[in-house]
Amino acid sequence: MRLRQTLMHVVFRLVVACPFVILPTVLAAPQAASPPTQTRQQAKAHGTAVANMDGSVKPGDDFYGYANGHWIERTVIPSDRASVSVFSMLEDRTNQRTADLIRETVRAKASGTSNERKIADLYGSFMNEAAIETKGLSPVLPHLTAIAAIRDKRELARALGQGLRADVDALNNTKWHTSNLFGLWVTPGFNDPDHYAPYLLQGGLLLPDREYYLSDSNSMRNLREKYLLHVSTMLKLAGFTDTDARGHRILELERAIAEKHLSLAESEDVYKANNTWNQDDFGVKAPGLDWVEYFRGAGLGGQTSFVVWQPSALAGESALVASAPLDTWKDFLAFHLLESYADVLPRRFGEAQFDFFNKTLLGVPQQRPRGQRAVAMVNAELGDAVGQIYAQRYFSPEAKAKVQEMAANIIAAFSRRIAALSWMDATTKSEAQAKLAKLYVGVGYPETWRNYAAYEVKPDDIFGNVWRGSLFRYQQDVARLGLPVDRKEWSMTPQMVNAADLPIQDALSFPAAILQPPFFRAEAPAAVNYGAIGCIIGHEISHMFDKEGSAFDSEGRLRNWWTSADLAHFNTATAALVAQYDAYKPFSDLSVNGDQTVSENIADLAGISVAYDAYRASLADKEAPRKDGFTGDQQFFIAFAQNWASKQRIAALRHQVLTDFHAPAQYRADTVRNIDAWYVAFDLRPEQILYLARPDRVRIW
Repeated sequence: MRLRQTLMHVVFRLVVACPFVILPTVLAAPQAASPPTQTRQQAKAHGTAVANMDGSVKPGDDFYGYANGHWIERTVIPSDRASVSVFSMLEDRTNQRTADLIRETVRAKASGTSNERKIADLYGSFMNEAAIETKGLSPVLPHLTAIAAIRDKRELARALGQGLRADVDALNNTKWHTSNLFGLWVTPGFNDPDHYAPYLLQGGLLLPDREYYLSDSNSMRNLREKYLLHVSTMLKLAGFTDTDARGHRILELERAIAEKHLSLAESEDVYKANNTWNQDDFGVKAPGLDWVEYFRGAGLGGQTSFVVWQPSALAGESALVASAPLDTWKDFLAFHLLESYADVLPRRFGEAQFDFFNKTLLGVPQQRPRGQRAVAMVNAELGDAVGQIYAQRYFSPEAKAKVQEMAANIIAAFSRRIAALSWMDATTKSEAQAKLAKLYVGVGYPETWRNYAAYEVKPDDIFGNVWRGSLFRYQQDVARLGLPVDRKEWSMTPQMVNAADLPIQDALSFPAAILQPPFFRAEAPAAVNYGAIGCIIGHEISHMFDKEGSAFDSEGRLRNWWTSADLAHFNTATAALVAQYDAYKPFSDLSVNGDQTVSENIADLAGISVAYDAYRASLADKEAPRKDGFTGDQQFFIAFAQNWASKQRIAALRHQVLTDFHAPAQYRADTVRNIDAWYVAFDLRPEQILYLARPDRVRIW
């Protein structure tokens, strides 16, 4: 587990990357009429946040600015954030609720080894800064000593195996590169989706992506110089000598690892990821690492086969184990260990880490209060235990039923769209309809909760609590290998403001925390609910049919169930969407990567399309009443664009464009330029900036 990433906003392969997304609006142009004025209380009651809109902007020139311009003008990014958005504001409210629940649990003083006692002890151990300072380096010293005692490459292989963690998710959750040499993902098998299988993925990097090591741009060279200083600082704080030279060797090793990595876009090709290796194959296909010792150290000595996601990267990294000096690898392990646990070591480690990874890398000037980081810590280690309390307190059966009804309507709309497709063969349609019919939609909270009985939490041992938590999750995942798959399993907790698709499980999850204003309120007009949460629901459903999701059949098996003509049409439409996003340039020297963001862009386009169909169907051939001067269709599209209201620091935006699978928010809002009904709703004209002629509008589903 990488603690730093747990306590920051981590990058999700979900509806949003994180609760921040964009910079100020652009392309503003004058418009004669302004939206009606409205108080914040009225906005809350009616759904459309009219006070957030900027009527001086033409919808056809900058729909994002039209829907969110005044919000952007008056919103200030807090000094402890890289960004702020409607997602992050909802997350703040949810975190405050969660913090209150945790503190209630602390005050209740539960006894024994109950989940409530563990929550209280974990929170208290993180908040006890005096105890952390008093212990100093003593909690981490045994692990540093063990690294220093490694005598040869065989023992190195065992140590690398012992550091393996189940801390990557290649399709649906976090996309970061594990700080360990490789990462393990336990999920249904590509070829046997009824049982859990182990996937091995590339790892070993602490900077966000290979380009941070390999790019020759001035900004990247400058960042590497500062990273080198940071590496030296962390080693010096831990009592190492000759830290500058060690830092150079560590950076050079990480750079060599980065050269072996596949890019983010390349890693998205699931067919190329479907490589089953038996244990004997590793020594032949990826020589250099003592794989027998590695798997023994990882507790996987009895596992007969693995799915290797990036074979060339595994082979390259394995070769580096043999070629790089042993002492360099030992320094690498020591530094990565310190990074992983910096926030539960004495304050100087956490401050040094923040200075580089937040202040330098993302432009965040101030660290979040320790109490907020403590809540994040408890959510990371005991998320389901907290989630049970949260869901019981804050998510009503009535809300659950309403969202389930909306989801059913949107699935039905998607089914009608598939049935009406002129370009899709009947056999392909049949399999697509089967996927929809079997789709599991989880709303609010999971049907079964994680069991924490084997997780030991001590009231005075925060380092040990985090160490044991990482090992606990890893061992739980390894214990599932070969067992039948629970297709209703969740990848998130109820208190997470996000949503997820699980294409191999043919399942979706919508946590309770996202099912509240501004995304959903039971009393809001249908146009607003379908435009806000409906488009998010449609987004996740459509992931089952995006570039990755469409590779899995109705049983979750990786296979091409498309005819060659259908696939050719799909790829042509997808290529047009890639080109559309390639043309967006948030910086003069950096464009959005259409290939890297294509799956999320497909999901946005399909999501708004099916949510609009479901909204219109809910009217039963009637017209929606006007609200605040807007037609029902206008309310729908404005609600969609207001999902993405956000501001972001320059450094964080550049970081997102380079490393994220989601396009910046402004361009997500502008997805409407591909929807015919949007042109009618706002009376668009060809001379307006976002206008696309009918043949140029991308249509996939």
